[in-house]
Amino acid sequence: MKSVILRSVAYDESKKILEIEFQNGLVYQFSGVPAKVYADLVQSKEMGKYFSEKIRPKFHSKQIVG
Repeated sequence: MKSVILRSVAYDESKKILEIEFQNGLVYQFSGVPAKVYADLVQSKEMGKYFSEKIRPKFHSKQIVG
């Protein structure tokens, strides 16, 4: 995975939870994320931009590490 701001991503399809670890070590979970949004994120050439435009403003998040 190559991104300036994202270190890793994981997805729980049954719960529709996207977990993102940022380069600074913070980890957030985003709820209600459809599988297609996760697939589009990991296939995006600019994952950080996709995240900032399509995920961060649209899905509820909670910080779990950091």
